[in-house]
Amino acid sequence: MFSNYLKNYRFWLLSLALIAMLMVFVRPTQNQPRPIYNYTFIIDITRSMNAADYQVDGQTVSRLVYVKHNLRGLLAKLPCQSKVGLGLFTERRSTLLFEPIEVCQGFNDIDAALAQVDWRMAWAADSRIASGLLNTLQMLEKLDSHVVFITDGQEAPPVNPRYRSDFAAVKGKVQGMVIGAGGLQAVPIPKFNHKGEPDGFYRPDDVPHRSTFGEADLNPEKIQGYNARNAPFGSEAAVGSEHLSALQEGYLQALSTEAGLHYHRMADVEALATALQIPEFAVQKTTAVDVRWQAALAALLLVACVYGGLRPFPSWSLGTGGNNYLQNRKILWKLTAC
Repeated sequence: MFSNYLKNYRFWLLSLALIAMLMVFVRPTQNQPRPIYNYTFIIDITRSMNAADYQVDGQTVSRLVYVKHNLRGLLAKLPCQSKVGLGLFTERRSTLLFEPIEVCQGFNDIDAALAQVDWRMAWAADSRIASGLLNTLQMLEKLDSHVVFITDGQEAPPVNPRYRSDFAAVKGKVQGMVIGAGGLQAVPIPKFNHKGEPDGFYRPDDVPHRSTFGEADLNPEKIQGYNARNAPFGSEAAVGSEHLSALQEGYLQALSTEAGLHYHRMADVEALATALQIPEFAVQKTTAVDVRWQAALAALLLVACVYGGLRPFPSWSLGTGGNNYLQNRKILWKLTAC
């Protein structure tokens, strides 16, 4: 009876499929050159990042929640030996939570850190985007990592054009990207009480609508109630829409150009991965790549040949002589077609 099994092609195909499946558990690898990345993500945690203009699984979420969701999804798309660091921005400077660590070995730690990022971690209330970006580039100048600065670009209070940050000293020294988060349609900014509980939204009289720092950028003759010492910006209360928030894309694009960085608008995880995994940011390294899929695919094809629609035939006779030549040619043709 065993000799009948040896003559049956199905026995050999299933035996090969079994061997292929066993190879999957051996975890075979193959050395291949592949791109490796090194990123330090700096996340804006100022209050405008609580504005809700994104959706995840049909639920409206804040910009900060959406940024965290996309970064956690990005981790799984980065090749092993890539590194990820994490920092936060608020007021006019950034702080580094941890320097870049290997993404596969440190996956759980990085993912847990991202999950815990919260606006309550902010140490000041202002949002000086240009100053924060400049501070970030200075901080990472000696760190061999690409910066990814994620913000909605809303300066609070609005920046005085007379005192814009100068990126000349750091331009080109750090490569990376500014990621703009938020929609182009202005939405309310949530307000919270001293316990961190939701307390409505900011109103026009809750926020400054212009900068009152330094000298005014307007002609004193055009400023109502101007006084060089006591009222350089005039006596009239400024009005505006700073209590609402939208992605300041044009401003962020200008800052990116001044700092020598790329710019990308935050969309979904796939778009983010595509934007960040560009040749300019990659370092080619030879790494051990998991090739279990090859063994699994071979096993699948072999099983498909047995059960996936081959017309059954009596037996596969091995070495029975010239009388079976035509039959063996037909069998070979069928296996090749499979």
